[in-house]
Amino acid sequence: MDMPEPLTLAPEEQEWLDLARGWIKGHFANNPDEAYGTIEGKLAVIRANLAQGWVGPEDTWKLQSLGIAMGDALAQDLMLDWVTVDDEYGRQPALNWPGTSILCFPVTMISQRVEEGERVDIDMMYEQTREQLNEIAFGGEAE
Repeated sequence: MDMPEPLTLAPEEQEWLDLARGWIKGHFANNPDEAYGTIEGKLAVIRANLAQGWVGPEDTWKLQSLGIAMGDALAQDLMLDWVTVDDEYGRQPALNWPGTSILCFPVTMISQRVEEGERVDIDMMYEQTREQLNEIAFGGEAE
């Protein structure tokens, strides 16, 4: 199956991502932009939400916001770009390794697992995703 061509985020999609980031940043008592500006800050707020049970299986939007924070951490770490993919599942935000066909869909990574009752180890999920993306990018599998 051919991968769909990544598209630039539409203004309403960018607005949705920014709204989610605003909710995430609201968890920081001091200097939310600065705290969210680090990879560890992004992962820490996800970790806290999951560990404290602040979000549950019924909180799809909040869980997807945590996925956006994880995507932001991956984007920052690996220099990925947020794009939109229009495929058989609909139009959705994704991360793209610039200049390649590599796509990653972090928005639903956390929500799908929590909604299915799985325990999420965000640090393990982040590291495994990071390693897989690097392996694809540098292992000769990417177009």
